[in-house]
Amino acid sequence: MRVIKAAVLTETGLSHPYARSKPLRIQSFELATPGDDEVLVKIRAAGLCHSDLSVINGSRPRPTPMVLGHEAAGVVVETGSCVDEFSPGDHVVLVFVPSCGHCVPCAEGRPALCEPGAAANNDGSLISGGRRLYRNGEPVNHHLGVSAFAEYAVVSRNSVIKIDPDLSFAEAALFGCAVITGAGAVLNTARVKAGLSVAVIGLGGVGLNSILGARLAGASQVIAIDLKEEKLTLAKQLGATDLFRADAPECVSRIHEMTAGGVNYAFEMAGSTTALELAWKITRRGGKTITAGLPHPEHKLSLPAVQIVGEERTLKGSYLGSCVPIRDIPAYIKLYQQGMLPVDKLMGETISLDEINAAFDRLAAGESTREIIVFDDD
Repeated sequence: MRVIKAAVLTETGLSHPYARSKPLRIQSFELATPGDDEVLVKIRAAGLCHSDLSVINGSRPRPTPMVLGHEAAGVVVETGSCVDEFSPGDHVVLVFVPSCGHCVPCAEGRPALCEPGAAANNDGSLISGGRRLYRNGEPVNHHLGVSAFAEYAVVSRNSVIKIDPDLSFAEAALFGCAVITGAGAVLNTARVKAGLSVAVIGLGGVGLNSILGARLAGASQVIAIDLKEEKLTLAKQLGATDLFRADAPECVSRIHEMTAGGVNYAFEMAGSTTALELAWKITRRGGKTITAGLPHPEHKLSLPAVQIVGEERTLKGSYLGSCVPIRDIPAYIKLYQQGMLPVDKLMGETISLDEINAAFDRLAAGESTREIIVFDDD
């Protein structure tokens, strides 16, 4: 057993500000040695994501107590007896869907939809069914097979992607969620064609990566939509051609007018059914509406069903950017290193683990893009 510090959530739905209610408590835990097919990773950087926030506020129900955090990079410290593809000292990015490689979605090349991986994530376990975190001898749940708001993590070998060691850990962490989810939705799920129009609603870390992905794909028009002026300003700097406030009364009509009937692809990245309805309304006949947001499971969507047939419209979900992580994460890192996917422009403040609750206040208020917890190299 190794004693570590980690941020644990024991109760969801606590009131704002989180800096006062402290939903995440920094405590000591025992971390067991890795199993045969597992890897011990020293976490060096972990990003704060809306998927973590949705567990904190209760929109994404998960079992507690749970050590949160799923977007991270670090260094391999120890490997299980059956692991031969990783060695101590390897730099890695962690992936929040631990694909098994054998279920039907995995066999179809869709590891983001791995069935045992989804079951384990919902259960709060590793894909093996076990738990390696303990507090006072009692097991503690893992978040999405990662639990990266901690000094160390034990994860499945299938949650680990080896990366170029020249990349900083803070940069690398973004590729574990924000980049593959946002850019992947554009490049993999929608397969945006060069010369066509794109709109992105919700300009957090994922949405802004969709802006970058749309520029990379060669979209002729990239429309950024959000409620925050500062987010729209950043989207413009990243290549958005047009900006709209989501609450502007003329938003839909103006977009229809400027695109001669709506955009070819609309991406909803806000995790809101209101935003998804807006995305549907601004999509043209024959177009695609893609959503990677995760609203509360009780929220419902109402659409004119006749449009799906009469206008040959597509409404499609995107999870993990429809990525194959072992293929896409190294590829996207190369694009970043070549200057074609400048994800470093999305990085916000770097913080310590002790500042995590105040950082989630900023994320909930839409005041930050991607804050990164950086752990000391001791």
